[in-house]
Amino acid sequence: MPKITFIMSGQEKTVDAKADETILQAAQANGIPMESACGGNGFCMTCKCKVRKGAENLSPLNEREEAMGVGGEERLGCQATIKGDATVELEN
Repeated sequence: MPKITFIMSGQEKTVDAKADETILQAAQANGIPMESACGGNGFCMTCKCKVRKGAENLSPLNEREEAMGVGGEERLGCQATIKGDATVELEN
């Protein structure tokens, strides 16, 4: 089972995640306060996060993220699916 470490305001919390669920789904399932104004449809960018480690363990950047101008270490939590361990920093 993959482990996702969330960094929020300098605090870290590591949780178990299911393979192929999104970062947003893993956050919500584990009580992590990750915003999602559009309900996880990739339109609002409130779930944008920075991947600090394990980018290779997430799905590749998709068309929705590219259209929203996300790239580099930034990902949309509702679009990036988990394949293995990763560390992500949530936007404040």
